[in-house]
Amino acid sequence: MASAGQFIKVKNIIKADPARKVIVVSAAGKRNKEDHKLTDLLYLCHAHIKYGVECDGVFGMIADRYREICRELNLGVDIESELGALRAELDSGISKDKLVSRGEYFSAKLMADFLGYDFLDAESWLKFNFDGTINKEESYTELERLASGRRVVIPGFYGVMPDGSIKVLSRGGSDVTGALAAAALNADVYENWTDVSGILMADPRIVDNPDTIEHITYNELRELSYMGAQVLHEGAVFPVREKNIPLNIRNTNAPEHPGTIIMEKFEDDVINERFITGIAGRKNFTIVTVYKSGMSSELGGLRTMLEIFEKHGLCVEYTPTGIDSVSLVVSSEKASKCIFSIVGEIQKTIKPDSLEITDNISVVAAVGRKMAFKPGTSGRLFAALGQNGINIRMISQGPDELNIIVGVNNDDFENAVRVIYHSFVK
Repeated sequence: MASAGQFIKVKNIIKADPARKVIVVSAAGKRNKEDHKLTDLLYLCHAHIKYGVECDGVFGMIADRYREICRELNLGVDIESELGALRAELDSGISKDKLVSRGEYFSAKLMADFLGYDFLDAESWLKFNFDGTINKEESYTELERLASGRRVVIPGFYGVMPDGSIKVLSRGGSDVTGALAAAALNADVYENWTDVSGILMADPRIVDNPDTIEHITYNELRELSYMGAQVLHEGAVFPVREKNIPLNIRNTNAPEHPGTIIMEKFEDDVINERFITGIAGRKNFTIVTVYKSGMSSELGGLRTMLEIFEKHGLCVEYTPTGIDSVSLVVSSEKASKCIFSIVGEIQKTIKPDSLEITDNISVVAAVGRKMAFKPGTSGRLFAALGQNGINIRMISQGPDELNIIVGVNNDDFENAVRVIYHSFVK
């Protein structure tokens, strides 16, 4: 949505399939690396106003972008009146949420005119409760009524509070709006068009040209997201998952690419022979390992340790255990201020034979729903890491065998991701 050229690409995509009747758009993004997202400029406008600084220059950049799109596409929208009304609100007082929502508002106005669709303002159907949560029942009912029999363009990112004021969603809110619209209308599919051809099997900053994941379940998506993979905002997943609507991530700049399909489950005939769906990981963990003879048969020991971490507001990410030991894996950043207090309490209450703290650990997860049906997957993964000189400091695997998680030294993190990828993909 960054330029007239992108508007043309979007129009071609929509016109290629008559079933694409409900369109949700975001604000104009960057045209190049040196450019600015219009939402960021709108936030900057608000900051200027808040501190009594003149914002004509910033507002001019926003206005010029939409004037340029209108001019190049020869649109019939009276953009000057729209911009003038917003400028007047800036002078008389405008809420932060309404101001930053105008990027999506203008994009939808212009796209509706370009497509010949109706403009349907998000504030007319997307309803928030007083506590800031979305009133799904009322929102779904309203959109179903308003969009019935129509082809519409909806601005993403915002809705309306019970008192009539505009409220924005978090960043990524247009994705959430799209998911809510798809769920409200019981869509055949929710297509999320972005600037990447689906979800990649590994971080492209680590693995050169990683393959796209063709099919992934919602459970696998959550695992990869938790492990640090850059995927959709959770709010963009739950509405369509609740309705069992397929979610298809596609690339506006490569519309012929099928992207990634996300569903609750797949039939066996659509799954290829890969047993690993994706690989993700995070750096900078600390492992607290407690050794005590007979620990596995001692009632309440693990619970007591977890309560100590909880008391200090620290979430334990993983708890791999042995007969006489247990390891508790936590974020190093979050643990930095309290780890020694925690260790002291564990020594006092558990009275371990010994205790060890290991820093600078990364966790890497291989995620795949078919790993449980392929004997030797774990052994193959461990062997590949060992053959490449990567020392495994921790191993964890869930009972559903959806993932295999290994802990390695931070210095080995990138190499571990590459080794696992090339062992199972290439």
